[in-house]
Amino acid sequence: MRAKTTATSLNCKLFRGLGDSSRLSILEALCEGPMTVSEIIEKTTLNQSNVSNHLACLRECGLVVSSSEGRFVWYRLKDERIASLLQLASQITKETAEGLDECTRYE
Repeated sequence: MRAKTTATSLNCKLFRGLGDSSRLSILEALCEGPMTVSEIIEKTTLNQSNVSNHLACLRECGLVVSSSEGRFVWYRLKDERIASLLQLASQITKETAEGLDECTRYE
């Protein structure tokens, strides 16, 4: 890790990554457990190319890991705390939905 990298800058990168709707959809799907690309496509309705590209990004960033079993590659969350973070985010958005919906700064 670079010496100048701070916890805040790493958190910013994490939240920027979570701010992409495709990556967030994939992570939310993987909260249910390990899945193949085909299962992720079915769950998220994203196309294969999109899923593959975002899975590569999520793997590179250390949020998702994969394992091969026969002719299938299974993807799962690297750390189950990601699922907890997404669940907490859902709870917060339910409680603040009106304010978030009206917010024009994060369009």
